[in-house]
Amino acid sequence: MTDPICVHEGCGGCRFQGVPYAEQLAAKDGELRRLVADKGIDCEDYLEIAGSPRVFAYRSKMEYSFGDERPDGPTTLGMHRRKSFMSVVTTDQCLLTDADFNRILAAVLAFSNERAYRIYHRKSHVGFLRNLVVRKGARTGELLVNLVTSSQSALDREAFADTLLALQLDGHIVGILHTVTDTVADSTAGGEFDVLYGRDFYLEEIMGLKFKVSAFAFFQTNIEAVERLYRTVISWLPALSRKRVFDLYCGAGTIAQAVAGEAGEVTGVEIVAASVAAARENTKLNGLENCRFIEGDVLAVLDGMDEKPDVILLDPPRAGVHPAALRKIAGFRAQTIAYISCNPASLTDNLRVLGETYAVKRMQAFDNFPFTGHTEAAALLERK
Repeated sequence: MTDPICVHEGCGGCRFQGVPYAEQLAAKDGELRRLVADKGIDCEDYLEIAGSPRVFAYRSKMEYSFGDERPDGPTTLGMHRRKSFMSVVTTDQCLLTDADFNRILAAVLAFSNERAYRIYHRKSHVGFLRNLVVRKGARTGELLVNLVTSSQSALDREAFADTLLALQLDGHIVGILHTVTDTVADSTAGGEFDVLYGRDFYLEEIMGLKFKVSAFAFFQTNIEAVERLYRTVISWLPALSRKRVFDLYCGAGTIAQAVAGEAGEVTGVEIVAASVAAARENTKLNGLENCRFIEGDVLAVLDGMDEKPDVILLDPPRAGVHPAALRKIAGFRAQTIAYISCNPASLTDNLRVLGETYAVKRMQAFDNFPFTGHTEAAALLERK
């Protein structure tokens, strides 16, 4: 162990605070290897875990919560205290985020205290301030700020925007939003938003492609690490010339567009409407004519498809692929499946099922989120 270098005691964001990075990598790699062994998965080539290109200041998105550290205490803005739903620790010196995020957080907290805005209480559902969401293009420096409140008070909109625009930042703010939601769920999604300044999206670049990322769309939060992950997985694939590729659970279609330059045609499937809309728009932005994106549940969409893929890309949510969808995917009998996962447990569960039809040729863990407990993993499967 090393002495913790973070000043925010009790913040629940970093599981490996004070642990040397080499030990973090060993722990994450060991977790995946144990799962593979325990579930009897035979892998021909297991590669050593790939560390993150950047250990600090790698996060390009943060969702902060307003709250207090103790009942009726001073207003705080940051992350929930470890193992606590109610207590929030102000994290204005976080080492995992871009320095601009810390500057924006501190400014918003000071602005809110000056106007004595009340925090939204998560049990009584009374109050105004709920969340602050900050996003930044790692390659463009564009910043998008979204303040989330209830409708129980009024925001001094002009003063709020002026406060942010007066900050000395490394990047530049391209959009300031105010979202109003009265849902009882502790979520930043939903509600209605107004653009107080600029636009409701920022631009990012991955693997030479441009992506327009809206305020509410899912997008990867460690750009350098995910770019390396995608390049690695793509390098595992066979030649894609004239091949038909399915990208299932495609999100905003990042990896689908990355393979489109070589593939014959690419079909992405995603259930989140905002992500599909972003994928279609970004395909036009990048001048790709061999990509199409279908909105809907993967199983339902696949049931209605007649064409057979040569290669299937999988990047499902943490729960993994539903058993029924997994059987449908295996039934296509594609020659190659590349599976990217943010949850080694669900990945290995799915690989055990796919093992009836496919051989696991290669696996590798990726640490895209240093100091946290999250591990990415990828597997290459070939039809037996």
